[in-house]
Amino acid sequence: MNPRLVADYACKTGEGPLWHPQEKKVFWCDIPNGRLFSYDPSTDRHEQLYHGDVIGGFTIQEDGKLLLFMARGAIRIYDKGGFITIVDEIPGEAASRFNDVIADPEGRVFCGTMPSPDHLGKLYRLDTDGSLTEVLDEIGCSNGMGFTPDRKQMYYTDSTARKVYLLDYDASSGDLSNQRVFRDVGDEEGVPDGMTVDAEGHVWSARWDGHCLVRYNPTGTEVARVEFPARKVSSVTFGGDAYADAYVTTAGGDDKQNEGTGAGGLFQVDLGVTGVPEFVSRVGC
Repeated sequence: MNPRLVADYACKTGEGPLWHPQEKKVFWCDIPNGRLFSYDPSTDRHEQLYHGDVIGGFTIQEDGKLLLFMARGAIRIYDKGGFITIVDEIPGEAASRFNDVIADPEGRVFCGTMPSPDHLGKLYRLDTDGSLTEVLDEIGCSNGMGFTPDRKQMYYTDSTARKVYLLDYDASSGDLSNQRVFRDVGDEEGVPDGMTVDAEGHVWSARWDGHCLVRYNPTGTEVARVEFPARKVSSVTFGGDAYADAYVTTAGGDDKQNEGTGAGGLFQVDLGVTGVPEFVSRVGC
C-alpha cells in the first residue's frame, strides 16, 4: 500500500475527492484558493478547471454536473464554467463557509458549515427541491460523512471533538437520530477529517496532522493504517471502473518544508479492497 503522487498543485487545503462515473475522472478542490481540478487515470493527465470563489465541497449531480457548496452558504450548479444558483446565502452564515458534503441515497445532500465568530458550525440537509433544513448544531468542525452498506445509518465527523459519530438514518425522510460515538480519536496524533466507506463496510478516515489514512471495522476498531509524505491527510474516495483505486487529498502545499514533500498533492493508492460508488445529488433535477 504505497501511495503514488498523481497530481501536485500545492493545494493549501486539498479536499473533497469524488469519482465522476460519467467522465471517468476524479475531481477535487483547494478550498481557500477556490480551485477545482480533475485527474484522468487513463491518460495520467490532470488540469485545473476553475479558479474563483471558495469551494468547501461538492457532489456529482445525476446529470453529470457539479453541485458546489461555497462561502456564506451559497450553493451553485457548475457546468463548463457557468453557474446556476440554488441558494445565494444562508442567513447567519455570512462569515462562514461549507466544509465537506455528501449526497444521500435519495439525492439530497448533507452539508456542514464551519464555525462563525458568533456561533459554532451546523449540519444542514439540502433537499432535492432546494430547501434547507438544519439537522445538527454546536459543531466544532463539520467534516467527513458516509453511509453504512444497509443505508440505515450515517457516519459523521466533528474534527474539533476528535470523534466520528454514528447516527440512525431514515432514507424516506432524510431524518437523522440517535447520535452516538463510533470512534473517539482521543489523544492520538492528528484529528479525523474526510472519510469514505468501502465495499466491506469498513470506514477509511483521513487523519489531518496525523500523516495517515486509518481503516476501522464496523465496531470502530482500527485494523489498518497507511502513511503519507504529508502531515495533513484530508480526505479519501474510491474510483476507477471497479472502484479499486483510492484517491487521497492532502493539505499544506503552501508550506512543504514543514508539512511534507507530498503536502497539497493528490495521491492514488491500492488499499487492497474495493469501494462503492458515492451517491449522486438530484437537487433541481
